Amino acid sequence: MGLDVTVLVVDWDHSGGRLPRSASACWRTPHTRTTTATTVPVCADAGVEHGWVRRPDTPWCALYEFFRTLDSFKPHFWAGQAWEDVHDFAEPDLRAALDVFLAGLFWLGPDDADTGPEDEPVVGLFPTERDPWHPRLLVLRTPEQVPDLARAWAVAAPLLEDLRAPYAVHAERPGRWTANFEEFAILVRDWGEVVTGASRSGRGLIGLPI
Repeated sequence: MGLDVTVLVVDWDHSGGRLPRSASACWRTPHTRTTTATTVPVCADAGVEHGWVRRPDTPWCALYEFFRTLDSFKPHFWAGQAWEDVHDFAEPDLRAALDVFLAGLFWLGPDDADTGPEDEPVVGLFPTERDPWHPRLLVLRTPEQVPDLARAWAVAAPLLEDLRAPYAVHAERPGRWTANFEEFAILVRDWGEVVTGASRSGRGLIGLPI
């Protein structure tokens, strides 16, 4: 078994100081999946393929299913590794924007260091666990932090295609999660959807290790 991740957009005011518990309750209860054709009642853990999962009676919380990740954290981890491989070959504006965007979500950043307080959840990639029975959050971004990510994504999104050629040379790894540029771009654009949605609604992001 590997590490899983459940990404939620959450209303901080509703959850107060019980964010992990409230978000977990939201994830475990029935939701509805909104498509272009209809609204389909589902459970958040019932194999929704891709996109937002919402429940009318818990409007303070929405789950996002990433495309073909099977809820595993591995694609996100390997996308971070791929960015490190191609980082120095990206155009400067794209490199600067993706540095901010990815480091705020699942990439440790250029210093590869955890600078968070010892007794608080680390923002970003999953930290070393002191207590595996009570894991900390994979991602924690407050409503005040999310707009910075949204602005970085607004810069990176139209430039992302410029990464295709250098990615093929420096980061393509057939046979692993996030094996090529297409898979990298799909995952990053999914995160762009999450961040944009959270920013527009004034909400924060939580990544639960479940």
